[in-house]
Amino acid sequence: MTDPLQQRPLRWESLTWEEIGSLRQSGMNLCLLPVGATEQHGPHLGVGMDSRNATLLCEAVSRETGAPVLPTLSYGCSLGHSHRWPGTIALQPQTVIDSVVQIFEWIYHAGFRRLIVVNGHVGNFAPLRCALEIIRSRFDDALARICNVAEISARVRASFFADAEDWHANLAETSLMMALAPELVRPDKLKASDDEDRTAGLVFTHPVNRTSKNGVTGFPSRATEAHGKTLFRMMAEDLSALVLRGLAEQPPLEHSYFSPVA
Repeated sequence: MTDPLQQRPLRWESLTWEEIGSLRQSGMNLCLLPVGATEQHGPHLGVGMDSRNATLLCEAVSRETGAPVLPTLSYGCSLGHSHRWPGTIALQPQTVIDSVVQIFEWIYHAGFRRLIVVNGHVGNFAPLRCALEIIRSRFDDALARICNVAEISARVRASFFADAEDWHANLAETSLMMALAPELVRPDKLKASDDEDRTAGLVFTHPVNRTSKNGVTGFPSRATEAHGKTLFRMMAEDLSALVLRGLAEQPPLEHSYFSPVA
């Protein structure tokens, strides 16, 4: 695999309509949609971490696969982060659902039938899943997938969950930003930002204001740039492999969504 931080990605907003049309005519019918959030990430990380992570990952995969990257949806469903710490700007779940469905409607009419949503924020998954169900029910030939950045593959998941089950702004995320976007990291705040995971054994899912003292769950003090580079390469490799499989995949059966059994 090439260096994921080299070469130019195909950014949708940088292409002309003629170039987008030519891309579709060449046989490319899959788009990547990075979905992030604008939310507190403890005292040591910028609030745009989830969006930056998803965007850079999609761009790395675009370099490897030729799939275009749609403009990032940088606001997400971050209601669980509460108003305790300033910086979070959250959308309601229905807003996220509607946004993704409408984005797909437009790329569909441009000839793109496949969509992989690359989700950088755990709280987005439920509304994104609802959006996927709507897309599949409206467009018979649509192929859609949600890919959470922390669960691209078993090895990526193991790295994200290494220091906390309910991880947030932890070792993995901090290491990634050290490697990819160091301007988002406050090195002098790392050691004081560590906070344990208090969610083990709980019956209910609690908002972050009731599980964390400072908005962090995990141990950012253990983060290193080297670890971030290794983790990002794993993420880019494994997601690129998934995209390449997705470009060739056909449904196991050709039955229409709208046609009953004869």
